Amino acid sequence: MNVLMVSAEAAPFAKVGGLADVLGSLPAALTQHSMDVRVVLPAYGTIDRRRFEIQHQFSFVTVDRHGPMEVEVYRSAWNGIIYYFLSTWPFFGSEDSVYTVRDWDIPRFITFNQAVKHFLELLRTQEKWQVDWLHAHDWHMALLPFMVDQLRQNSDWAKLKCALSIHNIGYQGNDAGGWYWDRGIPERQSHLLRDSPLSDNQLAIGIAYADFIHSVSPTYSREIQHPAYGHGLHGLLSERKDDLYGILNGIEVELYNPAVDGRIASRFDACNFATKRPKNKSALQQFSQLREDADCLLIGMVSRLVWQKGVDLALPALRSLLADSDVQLVILGEGDTILADEVRTLANDFSWKVHARLEFDEAFAQQIYAGSDVFLMPSRFEPCGIGQMIAMRYGALPVVRETGGLTDTVTNYDNAAGDTGTGFMFLWEQPIAIERTLRWALKTFQEQPVAWKKMQQRAMEADFSWQRSATQYANLYEHYSMEQDA
Repeated sequence: MNVLMVSAEAAPFAKVGGLADVLGSLPAALTQHSMDVRVVLPAYGTIDRRRFEIQHQFSFVTVDRHGPMEVEVYRSAWNGIIYYFLSTWPFFGSEDSVYTVRDWDIPRFITFNQAVKHFLELLRTQEKWQVDWLHAHDWHMALLPFMVDQLRQNSDWAKLKCALSIHNIGYQGNDAGGWYWDRGIPERQSHLLRDSPLSDNQLAIGIAYADFIHSVSPTYSREIQHPAYGHGLHGLLSERKDDLYGILNGIEVELYNPAVDGRIASRFDACNFATKRPKNKSALQQFSQLREDADCLLIGMVSRLVWQKGVDLALPALRSLLADSDVQLVILGEGDTILADEVRTLANDFSWKVHARLEFDEAFAQQIYAGSDVFLMPSRFEPCGIGQMIAMRYGALPVVRETGGLTDTVTNYDNAAGDTGTGFMFLWEQPIAIERTLRWALKTFQEQPVAWKKMQQRAMEADFSWQRSATQYANLYEHYSMEQDA
């Protein structure tokens, strides 16, 4: 089975967020299921072509209402996967960032979708590789299911299938109708969109036309069918619920492996963590200029400082806890300037207990995962989340809100012998809920050391590999292919 994934990001070539990590890892995992998986993304000016040995393959010309448009095709192999890069002036090829502003990004990605549609034929004729499944990721590529629906009128493409992955439904490419007209995109005739403003919403178009829709966790796939999380698309998603699935993202278990990680002070695994992991806590306290004390609960945070991540809810809770309890906090992140100022104030007010770095440093993030006792992740919504999975792999127990992928990856402590649980969970979007849950974790840390270690070991042994996720993707491809053949 030949699968072409289409995305705005793919690590290590172009990365802004978690989308890039998926496209950098999932394709290789899928090859273990007898699939030939390739990836195509824009040839951004930021991509280091020399480093990645990106070579020019061929060029082609498409014609739209503005006339001919030349597209250059480049190719590279990485991690055993072929990646293609499409460049077309003035949209892609010389820019200094992956994303720009909305009024430029929407026409850029519409044009890219059009280029990919034509690229499919060139893959078939010049590369001798016919796509069986096109897999579009997020709103940027969500016109492709509609375009595949048109292509299937040609007998050469009658069996072509198209899936759509939703990584964050808050970004949709909405109100794009004027650009569709300008680029010559035909009217969308699906009964799910007719007589609706959603016919000009790029993500909605993809949802309406995709063979199946996937979100990045089972809980998130249910949440987005409701008004509180659906960002206006909950009704459409409910209409497509029989073709909507949730599959958790994975993590690179070879990269995030405390047994071999050279970025931490002491390497350890699920068998020897009780004796070797404490050295990482001591090293983190030293580096952060905090009191070295194995019995003091050390709270870690690695987060973007934005509303979604619930940082504004966490800060009052942390202030209250720091004021009357023997705890420490190390926080790493950047983002909203107001939230950054509030973090800075908290660090100044409790300078002997709090260390804050208002930037992103991947090596320091690993030290926080390896050295913290608990990892705080109080997100308002979290499609999947990766921080909690890395923290668990490194033996830091998550304190998380019960939402999205956090619900699917963390199990709540049984408040007893630790026979179940890998962390501590709360539901309310309130500072008091975070505070009480942190106090619960503190009490457990101080009074239930055996239960604590049981949870640490269970968390470290959890399977968050991409192989687990890839098996579920492969099953969906197979199911929908067989459904068409039946």
